[in-house]
Amino acid sequence: MLNLLRWLVFSIVVLAMNFPVLVTVITSLKSARELSFNPGFWIGEPTLENYMRVLGETDRFNIYGYLFNSTVASLIGTGLAIALAFPAAYAIARSEAGNRTLLPLIINLRAVPLIIFAIPLYMMYQWLGLLDTQLGLGLILTIVNTPLALVILVNAISDVPSELDEAAKMDGASSRQVMLMIIRPVVRPALVTTFIFGFITAWNEFLFGLMLTTSRAVPMTVGASFFFAASGGGVQWGTASAVMVLGALPPALLGLLMYRQISASLTAGAVKG
Repeated sequence: MLNLLRWLVFSIVVLAMNFPVLVTVITSLKSARELSFNPGFWIGEPTLENYMRVLGETDRFNIYGYLFNSTVASLIGTGLAIALAFPAAYAIARSEAGNRTLLPLIINLRAVPLIIFAIPLYMMYQWLGLLDTQLGLGLILTIVNTPLALVILVNAISDVPSELDEAAKMDGASSRQVMLMIIRPVVRPALVTTFIFGFITAWNEFLFGLMLTTSRAVPMTVGASFFFAASGGGVQWGTASAVMVLGALPPALLGLLMYRQISASLTAGAVKG
């Protein structure tokens, strides 16, 4: 009886948390005609015409281009963030001043609303010629991801005994060799987790994608909004839902495939002794 009650509560929570996703998927499987008289959960005649329209109408909106732009910008924003955060996290974790001053300063800076940086960033990008480029969007996503990467990696490196560093340095290893050859393999699960969270955060970024791109480097989050307007006016809810489902698939699949690595990283160091 207790197990049945537990599963019942679990099912209700899962349903409540995923309710918007279920509504979007159901809507994407209905034709425009059926949506006009059946907006509920029941699907009378399931159809894939919305997906075929989204994937086929590349003359109006190129969803493949939006997906490609998001992938490239997210990889740049995540890869650079890890490359910058890993050595910084090692220095912070092994320094009391870094842990007490630098890390809180960076985290508090990330807590500031991003819209504050909109005007100076736009003017700087215009001067540098980085507007509407994948590289420019990727560099902004690097800034967005760096604080999160620092928090995860500092915590992971702090759990590694400093005696490993001292033993390696006694054998003649430099700090760079210790970081790359000793610390990096130990905190590999944390690096994977940082990549996954960073990629998902970068993929879902909307503000800078809307502000810094117009046509060539438009990401999926911004491009999805173009599908809402029908050619004759109004909103094509089925088409819009299909776009949102396709846009959410890459980060969702990445999270599902790497779930075990995320769990291993988040639970590492929880039990000691």
